[in-house]
Amino acid sequence: MRSPFSNPARSRLSSYNASAVKTRYYVESDGRIFLVRREGILDLPHASEIPFDVERVAPLRTSDPVWFCVPRLDAHPHEWPSKDDIPRLQDATDLVHDAVHATMQRVVVEGVCLREGRILLVKGNRGLTDGLWTLPGGFLRFGESPRAGVLRELREEVGVDGRVGELIDVRSKLGEHTRLHWIMLFYRVHIDGNPVANPDEIAEVRFVELDQASTFVSDEAMCSAIEAIVSSARSSDLAQNS
Repeated sequence: MRSPFSNPARSRLSSYNASAVKTRYYVESDGRIFLVRREGILDLPHASEIPFDVERVAPLRTSDPVWFCVPRLDAHPHEWPSKDDIPRLQDATDLVHDAVHATMQRVVVEGVCLREGRILLVKGNRGLTDGLWTLPGGFLRFGESPRAGVLRELREEVGVDGRVGELIDVRSKLGEHTRLHWIMLFYRVHIDGNPVANPDEIAEVRFVELDQASTFVSDEAMCSAIEAIVSSARSSDLAQNS
């Protein structure tokens, strides 16, 4: 039988070194997880315990080394436990619970406010954006629509109300430091009044020249979205002037 890791191209781990022996593998297919039982307790498998081929995708943000893997199967694994059932399982290790939590996507909404050729940016003063320039936005709350979420973030961060326009872009990334899977929704917003930084979470508010905004922002996915907006604005200007 081929090695369970027959496609190592997407892996940053070297082949079977000393640390790999301790590595566990989170194998998920259609919301179901492959687990092994040791001494009556459900746990994540080691490489030698996986009887099928898998593709390693990325390491997870867990207490012990765990890689997210996609299995190659001939049929849906009905017998595997659902990841939605894991929180209720009393016979699963803490690492299993930790890994399930790490695989949950984090959805954030970002507001794109343009004014006279400039774009609104905010500089955070706590959390993941401490000291960093970003678009105004943040986590989508449970049960909240993306449009409601971006308006709430505008009120919380810069104290303005507004209107939500079109969905400009959707980006996805695996965080370099957080190792979390981020889904980013970018909406055009039109604000009422002048934004003022909420000192509880924002250190500074600034309208930046659109073609310079990507030099302020360090997040690659956000930079790509801003560059796409710049490109679209330039194309629009060319079309109007042609």
